[in-house]
This record gives sequence, C-alpha cells and structure tokens, in this order.
Amino acid sequence: MRVALLLLALMSVTDAREQQPKCPAQTSLFGAALQSLESAWLRSAENTRCWSFAVKDTDGEETVNMNAVRLNSGHMLPSVGLGVYKSASGGECYQAVLSALKLGYRHIDTAQIYGNEADVGRAVADSGLPRDQVFITTKMWTSNWGFDKAAAGIRQSLAELGTPYVDLFLLHAPGDPATRADTWRALEEAVREGLIRSIGVSNFGVPHLLKLAETASVKPAVNQIELHPWQQRPDVEAHCRAEGIVLEAYSPLAKAQKLGDPVVRQVAERLGVTPAQVLLRWSLQKGFVPLPKSNSPDRQRSNLDVFRFELGAEDMATLDGLESGLVTGWDPIANNPV
Repeated sequence: MRVALLLLALMSVTDAREQQPKCPAQTSLFGAALQSLESAWLRSAENTRCWSFAVKDTDGEETVNMNAVRLNSGHMLPSVGLGVYKSASGGECYQAVLSALKLGYRHIDTAQIYGNEADVGRAVADSGLPRDQVFITTKMWTSNWGFDKAAAGIRQSLAELGTPYVDLFLLHAPGDPATRADTWRALEEAVREGLIRSIGVSNFGVPHLLKLAETASVKPAVNQIELHPWQQRPDVEAHCRAEGIVLEAYSPLAKAQKLGDPVVRQVAERLGVTPAQVLLRWSLQKGFVPLPKSNSPDRQRSNLDVFRFELGAEDMATLDGLESGLVTGWDPIANNPV
C-alpha cells in the first residue's frame, strides 16, 4: 500500500511474540511531507508487526482508525477485513464491497468457490481507491489443484478480479495430499512472477502445516481458520505463533449463533458496545485478524469500530473460558487427510 490517504504513526511493541500487539491511540504526522511519511511507514514495517493509519471514507467525511500486522512476507495486512462468503454474485456482493470500502475497510476476502471475485474486483475499481490501497485475498479451490491447474487458476482469478496481482492467495483447504505440494509450488512460482504478493493456507491443522513444510520453499504467511471464543484451536494458535504465521479468523462472530450469549452480552453492556464488537475485539487482542461478513452498511460500520476500546484481562479470561469446540460450518482441519 502507498500512503496517499494514510496518516501513519510508529507503534511500540511490548511483546514481540504477538502477531497483533496492543496498539495505543494513533498520533498524526500532519506536518510531514508525503515522502517522509512513506519513509516512516516503511521503517515501521521493518521494525514492528503493528502499525496504525487513519483513512478518510471515499466522501472524505469521516476518518476511520485502523491497525495492521506485518506478514512474514514483509507485506502489511489490515487487521480487520470484510468476508464475502455467501454474498451473492451480482448486485449484493458488489454493493457490500463498495459500501465497506466507502466506510474505510481496506481488506476484502473472497475465494474462487464463492463465485464473486468479479464483483469484488469491480467494486474495488469503482471505489476510486488506488489498487495498492486495498488488500485483496482470494483462495484456490481444490478442483484447481495440481501445478498446471493451479497456475491456470491463479490467472483466472486475476482475470476475474481485474487486477495484475493479488495481495494474498490461500489454499482453501488441505485437500488432496497427492497434489498439495505441487499446488503450493504453483503459488510460490506466481510470487516470483509478481502475480501474488503473499501466500498462505486456510483450514490447515498442525499436521497439515508440518507436512507442507517438508516440501515448501516459502512458509505460509497466513492460516485462515474458524476462530471465536467457542472454537479457539490452541494447538494451531501455538504452532502458528511460533512459526510467525498470522492467524485470520473466519466466522469470528460464530455465524451470529452466540450473539445472545449472556456472558458476551454482560461484557458488551458494561462497555457500551455490541456483542459483535466484543467478539471482534477479543479476536484482535488474541492476535487474530477477524473477517466479519455483513452486507449491511450499519453493521459494517459497527464491525470496524473496534479500536476505541479494550477488553480487560478479566474479560479476556472469561471469554477464553467459553471454549466448547463449536464448529459452525465445515471442518477440514479434522476431516482432510494429512
């Protein structure tokens, strides 16, 4: 990302082991020239995993504060993204992404299997934002596995998205062990060709990650899995933290199944926020990058408004205690062979 619309502040890191350190309030650099701002941003990217920026919405009327993490590839990942799973192709997905970008989202997560890559690309183009100010993730579906099919699938996704590169390309699931290594090699080759900035995986358990490491030349930058207080995957979290792999949380709101949980509601009422905001803030403070999904501008705005408050240690411990092994969708971590 470039910094034409960004006001950056270098952040201190209190625990280098955290993928998403706790970030204090943002400090503006209004007096600095653009070149100095960009230089400061690049230095911060080298020295810390956490940086903050303020970005105006596309009407220039409001400013949204956003944090981000540095991936092991060196690229920066905005720490809240919009997921578009089940956003219908056509008007629904297009309008959802356009609305999110207007409100200040700079991270959109799609996938080949969602069937809406073209809508994401069209919304990014129509937003008026420079391409390098929007972080786009897509995922390789298992029907495109194998080196040649994956190479073609990468180019097909680029064509659908209407972009010369993708910021992050993930293997959508562990899939077939017989073709996994060759599929990963296709992603590695696309990075060398400049078609992809960072590569990663989704729904990989520790055994899947260890098996991939036997043949991979490039370590995954991200592992995207279902994460919320009722499904915490402590073994995956510990392994990814040790390996410098950022965990992205899909279904961070547990598909709205637990928004009425009395523990969550009690915390929300005391802090004057919504249950969804409590769950997203929990995710951020755990070091995850949550990907809430919403087609509603009001809920999108609320889901982004999670940097103005913190959960105390007691609240975090209480939410941690909700672990129950809940899986709200599919579970390739458990069901895909190693």
